[in-house]
Amino acid sequence: MGRKNKLKKFSEIMTYPNVYENFDPKNPKLTSGKDVIVDLKGKWKSNHFMNKNDIVLELACGRGEYTEALAEAYPDKNFIGIDVKGARIWQGASNSLKKELKNAAFLRTKIEQIALFFAEEEISEIWITFPDPFLRESKENKRLTSKPFLLRYKEIVKSGAIFHLKTDDITLYNFTIETLKNFEGAYILYMNDDIYASELVTNELNYKTYYEKSHLKNERTIKYIRFTIN
Repeated sequence: MGRKNKLKKFSEIMTYPNVYENFDPKNPKLTSGKDVIVDLKGKWKSNHFMNKNDIVLELACGRGEYTEALAEAYPDKNFIGIDVKGARIWQGASNSLKKELKNAAFLRTKIEQIALFFAEEEISEIWITFPDPFLRESKENKRLTSKPFLLRYKEIVKSGAIFHLKTDDITLYNFTIETLKNFEGAYILYMNDDIYASELVTNELNYKTYYEKSHLKNERTIKYIRFTIN
């Protein structure tokens, strides 16, 4: 039943006007609808959102809770949730359509390929919400705040773009701090290893993903880092 449900969701999202996919890293083309090939690199504002507003990404978006919540809260900005799992994206994409959030879109692809689908200085802000911490040292470069990923982001963000990391994992939190200290142009604006122990620094931290709710039930502390890359 679970597999049938996933296949149904895969089939459904490819009929959604707010979802794009790429399955083949050797062929960096996006598909929309029934195998329609689209080129949105450098054209997301004009060809999808039909406006000139800033674009914000949510990486490892899972069910897209942050993309959905931010799109509701900030109608003057555009939001794109990115994840490789189509069955997860289905939730946020479906909700966004029901709510008629025309400033919310979703991209199913590997984040390693992100520079293939966005142009230089096309992105103004990035949220990284509860990504896999890849705790084995041999997989450190797979962490979304590792140097290889920061270099990819640098290709597509505006100078001074704001980044947000929200995680329950202390290893990823400390790793990110050390990585940023040694990354040219990076500057930590704020960090907190237990955001709910005091008043939240921004209302945007009030939004909770499926994973965060689970972590809080297990009495894990939520950590947050805000940084920029010039």
